[in-house]
Formats: sequence, structure tokens, C-alpha cells
Amino acid sequence: MGKLIRAISENGMAVCYALDSTDMVGTLERYHQTSAVVTAAAGRLLTAASIMGAMLKGEKDSVTLRITADGPAGSVIAVADALGNAKAYAQNPVVELPLNRQGKLDVSGAVGKRGNLFVVKDLGLREPYVGLVPLVSGEIAEDVTSYFAVSEQVPTVCALGVLVNPDLTVQAAGGYILQLLPGAGEEDISQVEKNTMALPPVTRMLAGGLGPEEIAGRTLAGMAPRILEARTVEYRCGCSRERMAAALASLDAGELRAMAEEDGQAELCCHFCPRRFVFGREELFAIIAQKTVDTAGD
Repeated sequence: MGKLIRAISENGMAVCYALDSTDMVGTLERYHQTSAVVTAAAGRLLTAASIMGAMLKGEKDSVTLRITADGPAGSVIAVADALGNAKAYAQNPVVELPLNRQGKLDVSGAVGKRGNLFVVKDLGLREPYVGLVPLVSGEIAEDVTSYFAVSEQVPTVCALGVLVNPDLTVQAAGGYILQLLPGAGEEDISQVEKNTMALPPVTRMLAGGLGPEEIAGRTLAGMAPRILEARTVEYRCGCSRERMAAALASLDAGELRAMAEEDGQAELCCHFCPRRFVFGREELFAIIAQKTVDTAGD
């Protein structure tokens, strides 16, 4: 389980969400057998999505972050619900790259630097909200910061990190999103800049034993912060046989009939977890029959 903290300054002008997502990113690595750099990339996006999910207001709201760029990892996608539970995957889970100039995993090399970050919020309205910003660096945290500045006009500091062990397991993962709220003055801005400039990388803090409470407290140091909420979050897929059946039902009847007659079954694999769903010949014909009934009813 991950732990997510929401804290606010005494004057209400700055809020911080801090997350220890080590277990969540560890689950991602086990499910997808990702290489180290892809674990770091998808793990950072998963962490950001979890925090942004927790920012949503409605219980059934959700947010999807998708990076489509020119890197070898292909598209990287993360989805979170309003509780902060999240899931993620990369189109190409195994990418091998040399370390970057700083001797760290080359996340921007795997993701790419030319592309876009899409943010899709399903708020229960007729159409989802879709935000789009060009990538700033492909390091993900800077790209999320750019999204908030450009699409939501909210001054934001985002820090994300994933520390991968030599055996490819996850030692530490997490991040924070710190935002200044309307009415924030120069003193608030100056204090936030001072705090965030002095902070070490997120993974160093987590590996050193700090929890999200302490990380949030450090981002709001000198501002008399208080914790508003603490919750546990997890890697949660939510796939089901019913959803897969609905996906099959969206196909053309001719395609379904070909599957039933030629293959005798259809096998669907979830993108986000290892689950596989097999639909036999009779089940496929039942879906075709239901489509026929629904079409006749229209």
C-alpha cells in the first residue's frame, strides 16, 4: 500500500500532496517485468496520476495521463481514481539505455523529448476534460509542472522519483505536488521557492526513512503546515470479465463470428495487469446474438 498525505499552510495559500508509492511501483514492475528505466518512467507517471486523482472532487471521477513521444518506450499511460488508486503501463516495457550524464536512469531518453502529455479528466460530464501540453523534458515531473502552469494556470512544483535496485525491484518511489493557491503573496512564493530548492531528491528522502508527512512538512517549512488528510492508496486495475465482454461486444459481428468459427475462442489480455480472459465459442455466439437483439431494438 502507498501512503498519500495532503497538507496545507496555516494561511491556506499553499497546499502539498506527498506520496510514498514504493509498493505501487513495485507492483507495476512485477506485473509488467519492466526494465529499470521503464520502471522509472512508468512509476513516475503512476505517482503523478495517483496524486492528481486525489485532487479530484467527485467520488467517481478519474484522471488519465498519457505521454506520446519519440522515445523507445512508446506511449506511457497511467490512470487513477478519485481515491488515488492508480495503474500504469508502457507500450514497450523493456528498454535498455546507458545512464545519462548525471549517472542516473535516462528517463527522458526512454520516453522521448518530442511529444505531448495528455491529461484526460472524466468528471461525469457529457464530455471529458482534455488538456494537452508539449513535453518540456520527458523527465515527467517538469512536464506535469508545465501542464498545471499552461492548462490550469496554477503555480506548481512537482517532484517525482523512482529508485531501482540492481535486481530491478523498486527500493523507493514517490513524489509531491506543491501548489500556490489564489491570493498567495510574495512571501508565500519566496518561502516555497526556498523550501523546494533546499530539498534533496524524493527518492533520497524516502530511502533515508522520511515518510510523506515529513516530505510535505519540508515543502511547507516556515508556513506552519498542518495535515488535512492521510490515506492509503494502491495499484488497482479494476479489469473484469464483464468489461472484457463489453469490449468484445463493441466489435463487428463478422469479426466475432470469425473468432468463433476459426479460432473457437477469443483471448483478451489486460494492459494494466497480468489477467487474461478467455471467451469460448458459445460465449462469442451469445454476444453476437445479443448484438442482434440490441440492433433490432434500435
